[in-house]
Amino acid sequence: MRALIQRVTRASVAVDGEVIGAIGPGVLALVCAMRGDTEADAEKLAAKLARLRIFHDEAGKMNRALLDSGGAALVVSQFTLAADTSRGNRPGFSEAADPETGRKLYELFARHLASLGPTVETGRFGADMAVELVNDGPVTIWLEVLPSGA
Repeated sequence: MRALIQRVTRASVAVDGEVIGAIGPGVLALVCAMRGDTEADAEKLAAKLARLRIFHDEAGKMNRALLDSGGAALVVSQFTLAADTSRGNRPGFSEAADPETGRKLYELFARHLASLGPTVETGRFGADMAVELVNDGPVTIWLEVLPSGA
């Protein structure tokens, strides 16, 4: 599984002009299930995000995790993170999980992250979404776990 993590002061996601998820300080997590990913991979990626030390401590060092900061997470499905741009000008998405598996793993990722403690808001899988954010730092981190079967 892959995720693009952005530390934010606030973020929201809307569908058809209606905000369906919004957070204050925390992280925006754009999440993509890849072909071959498992439930264990979704849980491992969620645990990694929860413990990723990207928040400032009292000394101003990035030494605190989402779990330590009291921040929230906005989790948005983003199959385009599977883009293969190695040939031509049109990205290919054949490495993305099929929609049914992608939905299952995205939802499991969000549930598992919430079970670890932070408040979690989500987008709507497969919907055309408008995402707004104020990137804090900016801090943007690429996270990836290899499929358990690999």
